[in-house]
Amino acid sequence: MNRGNRVGAVCVAENDKLSVTNDGGRSSGVVEVLGAVLTLLSAVFILFSFPLTGWMCAKVIHEYERAVIFRLGRVVKGRAKGPELLLLLCLTPSPRPFASRLSAVGGRMLPRRLLGLLGLLVLCKGQEESGAGESCDNFTDLNLSHCFIGTSLYVRLLLYTRSNLDCGRELNHHRLSSQPLFNLSLPTAFVIHGYRPTGAPPIWIDHLVHLLAEQEDMNVIVVDWNKGAANLNYFTAVTYTREAALNLTGFIATMQEEGAPLSSVHLIGVSLGAHLAGFVGANLKGKIGRITGLDPAGPMFTSATAEERLDPADAMFVDVLHTDMNSFGLRGAHGHIDFYANGGADQPGCPKTIFSGKSYFVCDHQRSVFLYLCALNRTCSLTGYPCSSYSDFLEGRCLQCEAFKPAPCPVLGYDVSRWRETLLHLGQTKVFFSTTATLPYRKLSYRVDMVTWNQYLRWGVVYIRLHSGRTFTEARIDHKLLRFEQYTSTRLLAQFDDDLQQVQKISVRINTGNVIGPRYKIRLLRIRFTPLERPERPLMCRFDIIMEENMEVAFRPLPCDSHL
Repeated sequence: MNRGNRVGAVCVAENDKLSVTNDGGRSSGVVEVLGAVLTLLSAVFILFSFPLTGWMCAKVIHEYERAVIFRLGRVVKGRAKGPELLLLLCLTPSPRPFASRLSAVGGRMLPRRLLGLLGLLVLCKGQEESGAGESCDNFTDLNLSHCFIGTSLYVRLLLYTRSNLDCGRELNHHRLSSQPLFNLSLPTAFVIHGYRPTGAPPIWIDHLVHLLAEQEDMNVIVVDWNKGAANLNYFTAVTYTREAALNLTGFIATMQEEGAPLSSVHLIGVSLGAHLAGFVGANLKGKIGRITGLDPAGPMFTSATAEERLDPADAMFVDVLHTDMNSFGLRGAHGHIDFYANGGADQPGCPKTIFSGKSYFVCDHQRSVFLYLCALNRTCSLTGYPCSSYSDFLEGRCLQCEAFKPAPCPVLGYDVSRWRETLLHLGQTKVFFSTTATLPYRKLSYRVDMVTWNQYLRWGVVYIRLHSGRTFTEARIDHKLLRFEQYTSTRLLAQFDDDLQQVQKISVRINTGNVIGPRYKIRLLRIRFTPLERPERPLMCRFDIIMEENMEVAFRPLPCDSHL
């Protein structure tokens, strides 16, 4: 490059430098202006927000004066500590008007109230620090990655009592005295979950713990074997049930050594957990007080012998609920009493096609837990009627409870043990009931006896409606054609989704399917309705009713007795 070119390049560089310097000067000026504007806006914000800040401080200080003494114990008991407590007090409504709160901020009252607020913060901090050592032991929470990789068995026992229903305490398997809340003089219920293909905690655990504690004062121990149950390979989880059972057997044996009778132990097993409970009972020679199996798992247990699955010999009393026998549940009878909800398969309200996603696979199986929760909560009384099959039950052939007198037929739930002696005498007993699709699941059942007078034989299905004012509920007895012949009594089971306290009118329709030719007349010499779950209610009858096939007839029922 010659000298002229070098000089030109230097001049260009100097011009660029000068341009940058001038731009920098202008930028610096803009920044100063923006800074001044932001400062001004901040001052305005502070000025206008001061009244709001003062109002909030006044609110907190006032609530401190009247709320801490009366509410602190309850709030802290509810596990609101530190900032949470302050937030609760801030949100507590007060009858004082806004103007008086603002006026209370000024003057000589402000220092004293601010000192009170400072005291509140110190108190909250102390509560937070003192509660830091009271950490809860929660159910093991895993995810799908753990299931894909696979988990090895690790059993944890989480204790809940009426004193710590919302905060589990992990028990030492060998030093029971290390947990003062564990009272061996009380009954003990063990809750045992089943296979966990996603690794997530069961959604029903907390509900079951709370409802069990409501039945009586007891120890509720959640058997957390999620590490082991959370495996993509179901067969691995099945093999772990034996090992987990040995672990739990050792713990219960230690309980027995320290004074707890085996008869006070109740194992509640869900799905695979039901067989795990059975293995524990077998290890302890069947001396466990009670085992409840909620839809015991079917895969890998269908052809198992009594020693390889839940069996009546595993405890002094075994009750089982079936809801999914045609898929994930186990067919057959496996307890002293077996409850079959809707025949033990295909629960109402559950999806019927795979397009519904996950619920298609788990809804029927999980229904066992929700029915048991409902029974514990006393919101549904699910009475089981002894019968050989569900079809016989629906046909009204199995509505007698004489075998259990003076008690009624067995009711699903915690109190089913009241029928224990009778059931032990009867041997294995199957009982059936039907449910609705949603909570509270209970159906109201009537035994309906119809005596017809017809010259010719008729077949048909029956529709019955109960009316109370403008409200009605309907039962469709259409699972098979019914036979109506001269002077013959036909017994039906009519099940209604809703419980009408006072039945003012009844309407009946017999559908024969005849669409050609004249309608045949059907004469009812007598129709009688006997409430099954409500024995205190009167029987309802009506006599000499003329009906036409496929046409509804309505009448007002008359009180009667069982001899008519």
